[in-house]
Amino acid sequence: MKSIYTFIFMSLTILMTISKSYGHDNFPVLKGPYLGQNPPGKVAEVFAPGIVSTQYFEAFGVFTPNLKEFYFVRGGEKNKKHTLVVIKYENNRWIESVVAPRVGEPFISPDGKIMYLGKKYMERTDSGWSEVKILGVPFEEIRIMRLTASSKGIYVFDEATKDGNGALRYSRLVDGKREKPKILSKEINTGKWNAHPFIAPDESYLIWDGEREDGYGESDLYISFRQKDASWGPAINLGNNINSQFEDAFGSVTPDGKYFFFYRTVSPGNLDIFWADAQFIETLRPK
Repeated sequence: MKSIYTFIFMSLTILMTISKSYGHDNFPVLKGPYLGQNPPGKVAEVFAPGIVSTQYFEAFGVFTPNLKEFYFVRGGEKNKKHTLVVIKYENNRWIESVVAPRVGEPFISPDGKIMYLGKKYMERTDSGWSEVKILGVPFEEIRIMRLTASSKGIYVFDEATKDGNGALRYSRLVDGKREKPKILSKEINTGKWNAHPFIAPDESYLIWDGEREDGYGESDLYISFRQKDASWGPAINLGNNINSQFEDAFGSVTPDGKYFFFYRTVSPGNLDIFWADAQFIETLRPK
């Protein structure tokens, strides 16, 4: 996981706002939802093998709410500097294009109007995305890798530290102002390498990755459900249908609630995006 932290430190530079298409002649004809891929089952599978996931670096995959744009970061081969890529559904087929080189970890707000990139962000415009903006106070002193937001605007985000013991935090909107970030409870911040949180749009659960004694190997993905008293319940390992002996991280649920996406470090320098049926969340939810 340390290599991912190093990459993020180096990646947060100014984002280009003009997309440049490439490789359309060689890109396969894909039709239908989710890049025309066959839906996965309970056991996680590689997403779009040979198209999205290759023998190089592909991670941080997210869909827009209308499911017509899929953003992810690619590295290796001709993308040595790591590149933010989008595959859009246009004219009844999926088309791939480059958004920008050397970027952070994207997250699309539930309403589709903002793309968060750690403590930077872009706003959706009529012509695409705006210039990069800074969240500013009170986030400027925290090295944020992934920041996610609920439908009500609560931010949940991580902290990149050299020793991997950064805490997961949240920040609410109070009377229209962003409050000072607070550290989440010990149910979340236990073990080490806690990172890449995903807050459900309705705030009913939180997913993140970390290293704990009950894990399957390197970092595993966990979930905690919101309790009736608004506290967070115990961390639940997502199990061996999702987690493996390798690094499993950056989990999120698609806007339609159907699928769970994450990345896995298959071998040094080779990260692939995986997906699985998201029904397991309801199976784990306390009754």
